[in-house]
Amino acid sequence: MAVEELVFDYSNCNEAKIGQENATDASSRVRASFKTKSNGGGVPYQWYRSELEGTDITLDNGVHVNTTVCSLIFDIPNDIGAPVYMYYRLTNFYQNHRRYVKSLDLDQMKGVAVPNGTISTSTCDPLRIDENTKKAYYPCGLIANSLFNDTFSEPKRVGGGSNVNETYPMTNRGISWSSDRDLYKPTKYNFDQVSPPPNWKKRYPDGYTEKNPPPNLQTWEELQVWMRTAGLPTFSKLALRNDTGRMLAGSYQVDINDNFNVTIFGGTKSMVITTRSVMGGKNPFLGIAYVVIGGLCILLGTIFTFVHLVKPRKLGDHRYLTWNSEENTTGAATGTAATPKSFFNFRRRG
Repeated sequence: MAVEELVFDYSNCNEAKIGQENATDASSRVRASFKTKSNGGGVPYQWYRSELEGTDITLDNGVHVNTTVCSLIFDIPNDIGAPVYMYYRLTNFYQNHRRYVKSLDLDQMKGVAVPNGTISTSTCDPLRIDENTKKAYYPCGLIANSLFNDTFSEPKRVGGGSNVNETYPMTNRGISWSSDRDLYKPTKYNFDQVSPPPNWKKRYPDGYTEKNPPPNLQTWEELQVWMRTAGLPTFSKLALRNDTGRMLAGSYQVDINDNFNVTIFGGTKSMVITTRSVMGGKNPFLGIAYVVIGGLCILLGTIFTFVHLVKPRKLGDHRYLTWNSEENTTGAATGTAATPKSFFNFRRRG
């Protein structure tokens, strides 16, 4: 079973026109691999954004923020069988940097209220203690601070037909590894003992408060997914999934709260909708690697064969190979033809 996939690059959402009525073609930003090419009629890939000033939205912790909403319209030309996954994909983001990978405190992740003195000498450098409040960051370190904070809506059917405005249900439960979920526990910090990381100010504008306390990392699977660092600068991380229902053919729209800035590291971000087969997800790396290595082997084999035919290697003279010989080896040293008594002249003992 072939893996079907759609990759929609929405890095420069500010280039999209404002308003649904002004949705424009975004085909150049899409790579798609399906059983059929088109569902027929219209432009298969479009995008637009919300008002220039942004849209007021409510986060899951009840905080109201103003952000740009980027709406992606795409065509699914044939039904997709479950499971269906939605990923976000980043490029040129080096989560494998040694200093970045080490920048966390495992005891904090396990719920321990680590004292400031310990945090100040921990591996969370350079984000250990808030210089303004003199409180430890929770969670401390570069990984948590750089958390990917774009959010994706469930795909909604658009266009004509009886299924218009029907939502394809997807969930953010079960997106992290079960082994990772076991590592995180509710914190024992009081809300007034710690400060949120600098990049979390939009989510916690007044810091941690009694009304808006520190998050429960045990149930925050998006953070758990992000904290498992990637080994390559281009990577995908799971955002939503549906393990049971088919995604029917048709046009869909996904609204994205566009918060994560990729220009500061010169990268891109994309939404990925994909399936999997018995061989796993769509990943051409191994196939390309096998073809390249096989081609190199053929090339080197051809070169070595040609060299051997043109200038074959001179065979060695076995007469120079002696072991424990009683003969004078002067001839071997000077190049004269001194032939040993025997090839292997072993002395009898006793």
